[in-house]
Amino acid sequence: MVEPMNNDLDELRRRVLRAENKWTDTGLPRVAMVCAEACADQVYQPMLHLVLQGVKTLSIGDQVSTYGPSSYFVVPVEVPATGQVHPYAPESPYLALRLTLDPTVIASVLADDIAPAERPRAQRFAAVQAPAEMIDAWLRMLRLMDRPNEAAVLAPMIEREIVFRALQGPLRETLVAMARPDGRLAQIRRATEWIRQHYTEPFRVEPLAAMTGMSVAAFYRHFKAITAMTPIQYQKRLRLLRARWLLLFDTLDAASIAFTVGYESASQFSREYARLFGLPPVKDAARFKSHP
Repeated sequence: MVEPMNNDLDELRRRVLRAENKWTDTGLPRVAMVCAEACADQVYQPMLHLVLQGVKTLSIGDQVSTYGPSSYFVVPVEVPATGQVHPYAPESPYLALRLTLDPTVIASVLADDIAPAERPRAQRFAAVQAPAEMIDAWLRMLRLMDRPNEAAVLAPMIEREIVFRALQGPLRETLVAMARPDGRLAQIRRATEWIRQHYTEPFRVEPLAAMTGMSVAAFYRHFKAITAMTPIQYQKRLRLLRARWLLLFDTLDAASIAFTVGYESASQFSREYARLFGLPPVKDAARFKSHP
């Protein structure tokens, strides 16, 4: 006999096949879906990401994680990430769902939540197997795409249910931290926002630590724990991701791009680019442009 969860997953997959080869709006608040053949490097927003089909490998700082079908992960702050998806076959693309996490929604669920029995805690960005109850909630959410008159009332309720199910799992601590407006995660998020706005500029860590109300040592420790990177590594990832986008979609040469994203040395840019993406800038761009 086929398990009900498998039936739910099959229906979810059929619905997500409507998506484009990019994050596609569902018409439901904070919910998007993707049907992809490749994975774009990007700055990930705070979200819960559920894999339905295929496998995703994601590198965030010094942490590399692999996510398979019916597993999910949580991103608590904006982080630059590089990744790759592995479809089962050309006719079986990578399918996934995303719920953009709203700290106020998490806080409202916590206000009515009974803490679960003690459970193992997962490392940040770890893969967690979605329980059948969460899959069921996601399916009811996506069915609302065809019932827009019901979505305004039911979608917020189901969003709370998805958040509730996640709070019962091993990533509870991460979600609880997101809901605290004055907690360490919120303080680090202010710093990451500043770096993203000024990523082409050199900076000193001391003013950023002061901005968050921490000592330099505490700031380094919490920044690395939350983003899996040091502040300088975070800035470099932003620069390199932007540089790769410019290489693929702009007419600037590699040296000009290096200076555009904030590097003072084109050779240093080339070395760091190759270290992250596996090839020097020009060869990497040529590889992508030769495989449209």
